[in-house]
Amino acid sequence: MSIILRPATTSDLQKILEIVNHSILHTTANYSYEIQTLEVQTKWFEDKKAKNLPVIVADLDGEVVGFGSYGQFREKIGYQYTVEHSVYVVDNIIGKGIGSKLLTELIRLAKEQGYHVMIGAIDADNAGSIAFHEKFGFVATGTIREVGYKFDHWLDLVFMQLILK
Repeated sequence: MSIILRPATTSDLQKILEIVNHSILHTTANYSYEIQTLEVQTKWFEDKKAKNLPVIVADLDGEVVGFGSYGQFREKIGYQYTVEHSVYVVDNIIGKGIGSKLLTELIRLAKEQGYHVMIGAIDADNAGSIAFHEKFGFVATGTIREVGYKFDHWLDLVFMQLILK
């Protein structure tokens, strides 16, 4: 298994869209209900590029099997050194270290860009993602109860943070 991490290109957006839409339809990793269009995904990508925010993909033998990115945590200027990240990996590849490679690279890029804190917002029932983040030194800093609603039930959101050194 030969994984290459690289910056995403517009030709990767269809596969990124498939990964995002799968998570929307089948998981609580993404609290959206409606699948996205290629137009929406393209605008997201162009916005990231315009703000000098990374979108990286994990390429397995020429096929995108995961991606990661981060963006501004909140709009006010006082939050300018904090980013919130996302890492997605296709279902049949989860557990093979690709998410770890993506998050390691996002952490490296955030440090390189001078950010101070990375935030992960994770569904409280996603024990795997919480444990995954703990391996990187993220700590749970709070749970917001019943802030999401999907699949006919209320969802709690755990905030995890990593202070970058």
